[in-house]
Amino acid sequence: MVLDQAPPSNSEAETAVLASILVDPEALSRVAAFLQPEHFFENRHQAMYRAALALDERREPINPITLAHELAREDKLEEAGGHAYLSQIVADLPTTVGVEYSARIVERDAVYRLLIEAAGTIARWGYEAGPNLPETLARSEALLLSLRGGERLRDFVSLRDLLESFLGPPDEDGDEGLQEPARTGFMELDQLLVGLKKSDLVVLAARPSVGKSALALAMSRNLAIGQGGKVALFSLEMSAEQVATRLVSAEAEVPSQRLPYGQHTETEEGRISRAIGVLSRAEIYIDDTPGGTVAEIRAKARRLAHEVGLDLIVVDHMQLVHGGAGSGLDVNRVAEMSYISRSLKELARELEIPVLALSQMSRAVEARQPHVPLLSDLRESGSIEQDADIVIFIYREDMYVRQEDWEDMHPESPEGYQRGLAQIIVAKHRNGPVGTVNVRFRRDLAKFEDLLVYTEDAPPPAAALPGVEPDWNGAGADTPPSYLRNDDPS
Repeated sequence: MVLDQAPPSNSEAETAVLASILVDPEALSRVAAFLQPEHFFENRHQAMYRAALALDERREPINPITLAHELAREDKLEEAGGHAYLSQIVADLPTTVGVEYSARIVERDAVYRLLIEAAGTIARWGYEAGPNLPETLARSEALLLSLRGGERLRDFVSLRDLLESFLGPPDEDGDEGLQEPARTGFMELDQLLVGLKKSDLVVLAARPSVGKSALALAMSRNLAIGQGGKVALFSLEMSAEQVATRLVSAEAEVPSQRLPYGQHTETEEGRISRAIGVLSRAEIYIDDTPGGTVAEIRAKARRLAHEVGLDLIVVDHMQLVHGGAGSGLDVNRVAEMSYISRSLKELARELEIPVLALSQMSRAVEARQPHVPLLSDLRESGSIEQDADIVIFIYREDMYVRQEDWEDMHPESPEGYQRGLAQIIVAKHRNGPVGTVNVRFRRDLAKFEDLLVYTEDAPPPAAALPGVEPDWNGAGADTPPSYLRNDDPS
């Protein structure tokens, strides 16, 4: 019998983690993505780790003095053993090299304790012998599966590794990162923005199915392939495999729904192989952990920046990020979004790289004419528009106006219908002009392209033809909003 045994725990591993955090500035960033305060068995160790996280949230140094002060501020110093205990665990630490290994021991024992608790719960359900056996079995399975799901957070997966099953990994080129602004790969947009500058928070917003994820992936691909940049993509909505599939689809110009089934012509097979070869050179690192917190994103981004260097961080999307304990437990969603946007801006400044954060928009844009997005449409916006250095909207008139309706409204120019045309609207630009850029959107591939790039399958949209002016408002309004006119200096 094991009922009289103490729950699994390892005090030496717990103190090794805490001592490493006190003496190594990089230690916390290596474990914070997966190690939670609740994983520690001893209450005093939980208090110490929470205090360390709080200091890290405020960008304050972590050492025995600052940690003791934080514990005292929370009236936890005596519970944690006082100054003497902090000094003792530091003195007993042989090395900080194995902090991740020690942290995994702490996490593993915590899962074992949860397993014991779950077993007790399942045993109680069994003794109750309820009338609905299938429901009891389902609840038991769900309880155990929840432990497996929380056992370990997923981490970054390189796009190169995801494509390795098709082609071998390419040779390392040893690039040391970008010395110039990160370019989006869209010529007119790069001319307007002069690239994505270091420390900028760039918010890309659109209604569902307009293409914000597709545009973010296109920018990531263009930076990684065109400039040799390194991109960290936090995909909270799509799995890493789905991201890879969409990238291959856009690169090979083969619809993504056909890729998994091998329904390709010989020509398409050749394009797919070439696309995989091109994308295998892209240093895009994808983390598809669902429900990530700001602290996890920051810790993982710091670690990846330290290990390989980073030139762009993409978060898809902000509304799926959780604020975590640092945002407070009793705040509303607007306040939480303000905390998230502020934290992403701080991350951009800390790592000195641009952060591209995707955002949803409210339904208000659907209820008015014209449907052109406004800054006030940012969903649960909080302080997003204040924190952002650049706010970009995507507007596709063909989502709101059918060709038949357009021809009825414009009998004098029926050829002006904007099928396949998208407007990339720079609605806010803290350090430069606002304006609008026209690009082509290929719906079957979920792919954005410069209008100057034409193929047999994608001729220029009508609005790109000489003499045809786009109808910005789609409802016959006299003038577009100010930020749709490049002559607005604000």
